[in-house]
Amino acid sequence: MANETVYGRSAYDTVLPSDSTVGYRGRLASLRAEALEHWRMQLAEQSSVLNSPSDRIRIWERRHQIDLPRDPGHRLIKLIAANTGLSAEEVQAEQRLRAEARKTVVVTTP
Repeated sequence: MANETVYGRSAYDTVLPSDSTVGYRGRLASLRAEALEHWRMQLAEQSSVLNSPSDRIRIWERRHQIDLPRDPGHRLIKLIAANTGLSAEEVQAEQRLRAEARKTVVVTTP
């Protein structure tokens, strides 16, 4: 198919020489439905109790293309907590885990 999706985005304006108006509109509708379903699945995953708090936060970060703030008092903490079904304390615990991981990363030079 000429309008492959890449990272959830499609080239809607690509018209194939063999396309009829009905075919093009049908392809558009199909791509939009697929994008909507993908969005809904990600939304469900980001708050699913089947996913760990770390996974939920990573899904939120991927959906919004924003990294988890490092400041425990950042205003996004409450928003992330609300969107992921976590408490602010759980989000801050993930911040601490990531901070500790950054500290333990050892850089070696050849």
